[in-house]
Formats: sequence, C-alpha cells, structure tokens
Amino acid sequence: MVSGLQSGVLRTVDVARRAGYSVQQIRDLEHDGVLPPATRTATGHRRYEEIHVQSALAYGAFAAGAGPAEARRIVRAAHGPPVSRALALLDAAHARLHMERAELRQAKQAAEAIGGEPIEDVRASDAMSVSELAAALGVRPSTLRHWDAEQLVVPDRDPVRGARRYTPAQVRDARIVHQLRQAGYRIEPLRALVPELRRARRPEEIIAALAARDTEVETRSRALLEGAAALNAVLALSSAP
Repeated sequence: MVSGLQSGVLRTVDVARRAGYSVQQIRDLEHDGVLPPATRTATGHRRYEEIHVQSALAYGAFAAGAGPAEARRIVRAAHGPPVSRALALLDAAHARLHMERAELRQAKQAAEAIGGEPIEDVRASDAMSVSELAAALGVRPSTLRHWDAEQLVVPDRDPVRGARRYTPAQVRDARIVHQLRQAGYRIEPLRALVPELRRARRPEEIIAALAARDTEVETRSRALLEGAAALNAVLALSSAP
C-alpha cells in the first residue's frame, strides 16, 4: 500500500468526492498514471490513500492552468524519482505563463499605440499596389514584401501577373503594423499580435478582448498556484516513511 502522512484507506467514491471527479474518471486517472497504482483487497476492490486525492487535485488544477497533457506529465513525474523532474516541468509551465503575461502587456501597449489609427472600414478606393502603399506609408516596397513573408500583412495576388494588390482591409493592417513598428515592436511579437488586432474592428473591441485575456491568464495563474500546493503534498506523501 502507498505510504502516507495521513492514515486511512479510501474507496474510489471517497477520492472522487474529494477531488470533484466521477468514479470512472478516478479509475481513468489511475490507468493513465496520474494517480499511483491503488492496492487491491482480497475481493479486488481498490484501496486508495491521501496521495491519490492530492494527485487528482493537482491534476485538475494543472489541467486548468497548463492543459491536460502538461498536467499529466507533471503529476506522473511526481510519482517517481527524481523529484527535480516534476519541479522542472512546473517551472516550465510557470515560465510559459509568464511569457504570455509579457505578450499581453505588449498587446496592451500596442492597443494604446494604435489609438490614433482609424481601424474602421476603409473605402474600396483605398486598395493599393505595393508601390502606392509604400509611398503612402513612407516605407520601401521591400518592407512590404518583408511583412508579406513574415505573415504580418499578406496581400492578394493578381491571378495573371502575380502582382501584389492590397485590399482596403489589408491597407488597414499595413497602417497598424507600420505604426507598431515605429513604436518599436519587433516582428516576432507582432506575428502573434496582428491576428488579434485584425479580428477587432474598433479600439474598444481590442481593449475588451485584451481584458478578457487578462482575466483568463490570471485564472490560469491561480490554478497553477493551487496545483503547486497539491503537488507539494504529493511529494511529501511520496517520501514519507
């Protein structure tokens, strides 16, 4: 039987109730290695302990904070040496979330940077060739071709000549990218940011979308914190004599 800091044998239903899962989900988690193997009674019934409860709680929290696949990796690693493997996986999950926070902070700054740029529908007559748009923005045509290659602003192509032709919506995207580049934004962060800006038609939509993402990141951060507490209990129970 798995040793634990707390004595007492638990049934499958007991673990399910405390962890907020169904009985079948607890069995599935054990089958997947998220819970350590349960011992069996002479009649074949599973016998669980506190470590199983904490493992299920850790998995649930990490699934909310980092996704089910990463949650499985972290909790499985906690069931065997070395302990550093589980801790390293947890550190990596926190680092990814930290990066998302940094990108979100950049997105908020970007929303402020494009505050003066009209991003409502532009006129059909605003469609432009590469040279026309380059002249309008005050950049080289090669700059627009670079943005095309980097998937920042991808124009339509003439089906016969293959020449680039920027639709009104693409002209708007180019204006926004140009303003953000002037504000110091690098190509790589912009590649992730531009699709969000493209989906938003008005500044207030961008602000609302970023606020929703901010809330989601905070929720996931709290979930990782809860998972870390349960993981610490798992590690303590695993090393108890």
